[in-house]
Amino acid sequence: MKSRRSALPLPRYTLPKPLKGGGWGYYFNVPMWARRKGCTITNEPLGTDYDTAVQRVERVLLPAFDSWRTGGEDASPALGVVVGTLDWMFHEYRQTWQKPTAKRRKPLSPGQCRVHETGIKMICEYRLQDGNRLGGRLVKQLDTAAVDALFEKLLFKDVNGEKVERRTTVNHAMKTARSAWNTVARANPGVFPAKNPFERMGLQSTSRETPFATFAELQAFRSKAVEMGYQSIATGALIAWEFLQREHHIYTAFMVEHYRPNNHQGHVHVVNPKTNEGDWTPLFNKTGEPLYPQLMAELDAMKGLRPTGGLMLRRDSSGLPWATKGEMLTHFARVVKTIIRAAGLRDELTFTSFRHGGATEAATSGLSDSEMRVKGQWTSNKVLKNYVHKNDEMHINAHEKRRSKRAKK
Repeated sequence: MKSRRSALPLPRYTLPKPLKGGGWGYYFNVPMWARRKGCTITNEPLGTDYDTAVQRVERVLLPAFDSWRTGGEDASPALGVVVGTLDWMFHEYRQTWQKPTAKRRKPLSPGQCRVHETGIKMICEYRLQDGNRLGGRLVKQLDTAAVDALFEKLLFKDVNGEKVERRTTVNHAMKTARSAWNTVARANPGVFPAKNPFERMGLQSTSRETPFATFAELQAFRSKAVEMGYQSIATGALIAWEFLQREHHIYTAFMVEHYRPNNHQGHVHVVNPKTNEGDWTPLFNKTGEPLYPQLMAELDAMKGLRPTGGLMLRRDSSGLPWATKGEMLTHFARVVKTIIRAAGLRDELTFTSFRHGGATEAATSGLSDSEMRVKGQWTSNKVLKNYVHKNDEMHINAHEKRRSKRAKK
């Protein structure tokens, strides 16, 4: 028996399925490549009415999908979302991410966009008691009580029957909504109520401290990385320790011309894409002795292999970039964890631990707050304190300094 076939035209990603009792059912099916990239639009049954299904896809689902795919460039608020809803607010907010603002001199990085998208999805896809998405609710219908209740609902996630707190993620979601509300309300004052319900929520950060590595752990990690054939990761860990750089900066923004170029033979340009700043750091002291002999030897060897482009960008064996599209270092993080475990180090350590360890070593060595801020390119002491971790050596040094001063008196 021949299978039935529908001759009616359908929009993109819309599938017809024959029903047992006759007729057709329609489904919106997000392509697999988009799902793998974390698409915020989900598959959806569209019912059996052809006109209703087509209208839903053409006016809502496809514009929303194109908005996700292009970061907001393709969608039309008049077609894809209803003006005045949370969906519309976040759509408008996306338009500002790639434009300089009074508070921001450069576009948001891919990582910052991902954090915002995670929060937007968490809020808009929340299902209300009537089964509808919160994203379809008008902003005028939100008040502080509703937002506080939403926070409590989102704070815990069910994992295998256990409630797991995800405070940091939910805090970021609330901050994204607060920023979106303030940004979009300024351009559309008549649409929003006077008070932003996401303001003054009293958000408390998690008490978990980023684990910092010791110098002995850095050496063990580097030794094992070289043994396993990952020289670039071993060198990158030492860069993080000495120059206090993030892995994204090391593996996506550290270029060959940043290390000992012809016009700065004795310097390295320590880049900081997060603040759109950088600093030429000397590699030799006043007598001409190298300040970082081991690191310089490794970078000299690296530069001999890669005379142009990203100095630390490519993997050791395959030659592929460490960072995938959008500056994702997922594979890099997996390899780092494999090296940490192979070296028998604490499992809670990450690549970030070496940057924190370097900052803590610098603080225990007697660097002032000003010197620390210059070294790590931090803008304030408030930010600095997140990277300097108190340990026994700090307490011992502090007491010995006090005792020494007391003895002099």
